[in-house]
Amino acid sequence: MENDIKEIMEKLKTFNKERDWDQFHSPENLAKSISIESAELLECFQWNNNFNEEDVEEELADVFTYCFMLADKLNVDPKTIILNKLKKTEKKYPIEKAKGKSTKYNKL
Repeated sequence: MENDIKEIMEKLKTFNKERDWDQFHSPENLAKSISIESAELLECFQWNNNFNEEDVEEELADVFTYCFMLADKLNVDPKTIILNKLKKTEKKYPIEKAKGKSTKYNKL
């Protein structure tokens, strides 16, 4: 999987370089794009649970794309930051307190 992430990031870099789009990809612009694409993903579910799978996949891909691009721009490894955050979250939500509950950690 680690090689998969590297491959994706390399393909994104090449894609953007070929189009000279990196000039538009400041961290701020990428963060905005993540939010915009996340809203478009949410829109797929706006009125009911009968969503179009292809639309959802495309919007989810857009969210991932901008997240990977932001990680690259910030020189952080997606795998590392995700695993680090998971460790912190495991401490906030110990299995014995959180299993089967959606309660926020400070209310467990």
